[in-house]
Amino acid sequence: MENLKEILRHFPEVGEVKMIDPIPTGLINRTYKVYVAGENKIRCYILQCINHVVFQDIPGLQRNIELVTSHIRRKLEERGEPDIDRKVLRFLKTDEGLSYYRDKALYWRVSAFIEGSETRDELTPRSAELVGLKFGEFEAMLSDLDEPLIETIPNFHNMEYRLSQLHEAVEKDAVGRLSGVRAIVDDIDRNSVEMCCAERYYREGKLPKRICHCDTKISNMLFDRSGEVLCIIDLDTVMPAFVFSDFGDFLRSAANTAPEDEPDLGKISFNQEIFESFAKGYFSSAKSFLLPLEIELLPFSVALFPYMQAVRFLTDYLNGDVYYRIDYLEHNLVRARAQYKLYEEVRKKMPELKAYIDSLR
Repeated sequence: MENLKEILRHFPEVGEVKMIDPIPTGLINRTYKVYVAGENKIRCYILQCINHVVFQDIPGLQRNIELVTSHIRRKLEERGEPDIDRKVLRFLKTDEGLSYYRDKALYWRVSAFIEGSETRDELTPRSAELVGLKFGEFEAMLSDLDEPLIETIPNFHNMEYRLSQLHEAVEKDAVGRLSGVRAIVDDIDRNSVEMCCAERYYREGKLPKRICHCDTKISNMLFDRSGEVLCIIDLDTVMPAFVFSDFGDFLRSAANTAPEDEPDLGKISFNQEIFESFAKGYFSSAKSFLLPLEIELLPFSVALFPYMQAVRFLTDYLNGDVYYRIDYLEHNLVRARAQYKLYEEVRKKMPELKAYIDSLR
């Protein structure tokens, strides 16, 4: 704790620290809640150690976050919104005027804790619509941000790149597993041209990249105690991407009727009701800036992300399980087959998905 207090001394606003509690949620960064004394009450901040292995350009990442939060803050001010400090994150400056502090090899940041806020995990059709609405609104508010942002994880959702990784793993067959997975490798390759259409449209100048959150889930929103959404959080992955990154990736997990590593493929199907609720909310707030081609390809994005995740799990399996943590020997292969089954289920429903998107227009 003393080391954490020393780090916090570089953020002058914090003041006298009374207590520091670890927050166990979150898989990437280490997070703590900091309690300080002030004006006859306890105030709180959030201290995070940013994972510099996952995010290798911390200054660029923090610049992204500063640009995004300041732009959203200006938009809220222009709209005359009350309680703006509860509706957009605020990061403290160090004694050197930076939004992060480097302590040897580690990077730290502090944000103001939003009192009376909470996260939620329960997903219903109503909450799915709310997630769609708020993430569409998030993209809409940033659609006119002119300052360039970096990719905090380069090629994160680049399908061509993910397939190139798989092909390299197939060629090397580092741990001798290829013979047992030829069928799924061949299935993936048969669909590869179609699933890389976004990158081709982008090179042709037909499809733009937007500023997207790239980790859309209900737990990345803060709610007040009445259930109203306050703001979007976990901004490390905010970067230029196709809108599919926010639309398709949410549905990959939210509309799956089974866990992403379900070994019984018969339990895996696609929840049309969750899709329609999320799409309705998203389209209502994002339609102001979406191009016709982006709208047309929203159903495609629902298939893209389980396909992409199947590729990533299978690549790791062939490489000897070097990226994803596994609980048993065949875990990555089970994940890959489950995600590919979800992709097939989405493909079966594609006429219904397209019809619903058309109805929203």
